[in-house]
Amino acid sequence: FWFVPSVEVKIEVVIPEKERSKEEMSPNGKASPLIYKVNGTARHYHLEEHPISSNPYHNPKDVVEASVCHVKDLENGQMREVDLGCGKALLIKESGEFHAVGHKCPHYGAPLVKGVLSKGRVRCPWHGACFNIGTGDIEDFPGLDSLPRFQVKIEKEKVYIRASKQALQTQRRTKMMAKCISLSNYNLSSTNVLIIGAGAAGLVCAETLRQEGFSDRIVMCTMDRHLPYDRPKLSKSLDSHPEQIALRPKEFFCTYDIEVLTEMQVAAVDVKSKIAVFKDGFKMEYNKLLIATGNTPKTLSCKGKEMENVFNIRTPEDANRVVKLATSKNVVIVGASFLGMEVAAYLADRAHSVSLVELEHVPFKKFFGERVGRAVMKMFENNRVKFYMQTEVSELREQEGKLKEVVLKSGKVLRADVCVVGVGAVPATGFLKQSGINIDSKGFIVVNKMMQTNIPGVFAAGDAVTFPLALRNNKKVNVPHWQMAHMHGRIAALNMLAHGMEISTVPYLWTAMFGKSIRYAGHGEGFDDVVIQGDLDELKFVAFYTKSDEVVAVASMNYDPIVSKVAEVLAAGRTIRKRDVE
Repeated sequence: FWFVPSVEVKIEVVIPEKERSKEEMSPNGKASPLIYKVNGTARHYHLEEHPISSNPYHNPKDVVEASVCHVKDLENGQMREVDLGCGKALLIKESGEFHAVGHKCPHYGAPLVKGVLSKGRVRCPWHGACFNIGTGDIEDFPGLDSLPRFQVKIEKEKVYIRASKQALQTQRRTKMMAKCISLSNYNLSSTNVLIIGAGAAGLVCAETLRQEGFSDRIVMCTMDRHLPYDRPKLSKSLDSHPEQIALRPKEFFCTYDIEVLTEMQVAAVDVKSKIAVFKDGFKMEYNKLLIATGNTPKTLSCKGKEMENVFNIRTPEDANRVVKLATSKNVVIVGASFLGMEVAAYLADRAHSVSLVELEHVPFKKFFGERVGRAVMKMFENNRVKFYMQTEVSELREQEGKLKEVVLKSGKVLRADVCVVGVGAVPATGFLKQSGINIDSKGFIVVNKMMQTNIPGVFAAGDAVTFPLALRNNKKVNVPHWQMAHMHGRIAALNMLAHGMEISTVPYLWTAMFGKSIRYAGHGEGFDDVVIQGDLDELKFVAFYTKSDEVVAVASMNYDPIVSKVAEVLAAGRTIRKRDVE
């Protein structure tokens, strides 16, 4: 390449992924792409492939090698956490071969030794992420990073692991990413890939494109003022600050040339001209489009709904403000949804009182069934949360412009300094009404198994779509959950690159309340029976949701790793019959 000698040049070398040792890291645990700056413009180039050096560890001082066990200590299908002195690894034996990878799930740090090993991958016991035991690569979500992989050798019947100390400490590995062409040639108002929405689906799409060597412009736009963050944490941990829950640091987006336009709302899409029109009039041309706008919370329709101190929790600022206003005050939560229940649990020991108003007679009835719903309700009542069931809000009353009381249709009046509304959401697709993109009667974007809409080059992902779920005979479903959004983003990216990849993942979700988690896998919509093992009163149980004779979903509390086990069985395409679990 050519450059003017007087210009400062920074070169970091990238070896293509298949040629590069999996443990090699830049100091922050992130793989470094080739960049050099000319006249202040970042330019990225794809290098020729280099043969890997015989020693994959550049710094011998960073390497540790230890004997961890005898070859006969592990049977096939067994996993063991082993200590190398400066950190641990997960040693796995499958089909007579040993493998070693990081021992903690990079998502929230779950011990993978307690997970499920099946056909060359290990599944996290907490949230269901899956990792290839041979490469450490992430194969199902949530989370963005893969596991570091370590070298295993057998000498005199002993198993040795050789690993980078740094990788043992970070326990995560960011996959190699592209290799971008010069950004200086770009017209500001045109991009190769435009991603509308910066949640999990949008971010994973952008990262997957880069991991696959895509070297053209990627622009993400979001109405949010923040870079992509871990939205499920908002209702589980309301005092989280944006930087604490950021999915990637700011430098990451600069390094890999993923441009993020914050506080930018798309008002319309012209699919014929391939132009997105923003609310402020700015227009951007695209070649490929991903719509991942998520959903918009429903608001109350009663008198006083516009009042101060009435919240839909949508942003970190909303969540932080609720905690501040609720401390030692009276809180009313409308809707026993996941969001409503998680917020109630978080505020129970911070607020003076927490009241929950719900139309059904038990929380989570449609999702977890009546018996599990009752057990959860009892746990909340034992933690001072008061329920007002089978009623709704008729009016919000104020005093000096601030919320004072919530009036229920039952006639009951509740004291309230703060009101949090969690009564569901609708897909954020209103701006597509005249676009010609196929939208169903509920406002969901209809996509196929490759996340393609009816318009060539336009993909959609995340909470705003319905897609064919392999698990339920390709029934079109909406699965508004974090793990699924990640997978949608990945599938969309691969198909933008014409890989012909179809989605086949098993839905997996979790909720956390009072330090306890309910894990769930499958798609239980329309279940007609629930088979429960264990003790609901002790909150140590597993519930199998069946439709006619087949198990379609499973939920558990204090029963790991049963949900991950069932997810693996379903992922393998096997059917679990009702009689198998009774």
